Amino acid sequence: MIKVEVFSSPGCAKCMQAKAVLKAISEELGQDKVTWREVNILEEMDYAVDLGVMSTPAMAIDGELVFSSLPSASKLRTELDKRLR
Repeated sequence: MIKVEVFSSPGCAKCMQAKAVLKAISEELGQDKVTWREVNILEEMDYAVDLGVMSTPAMAIDGELVFSSLPSASKLRTELDKRLR
C-alpha cells in the first residue's frame, strides 16, 4: 500500500486543489492501494522540514518528498501507477 502525505497550510487554495486531485485518484485506484493524510505544516513543522518541504502544497510518497509543488493530475497518477507496479 502506498502512503501519501499532502503538506498544506490553512487557507491555501492550491493545497485544497492538491487534496481534491489526490482524493479522486486514490478513490479511483482503490483504498486498498493508496492511503493519504493531510499534514498541516504549522502543526508538524519539524516533520515537514526534515523531509525538505519548503512550500505548500507538497507531497511525500512513502516518506519521501516527491512533489515540492502542486503536481498535475497526470503526473501524480503516473507516479502512483509506477509505484503500484
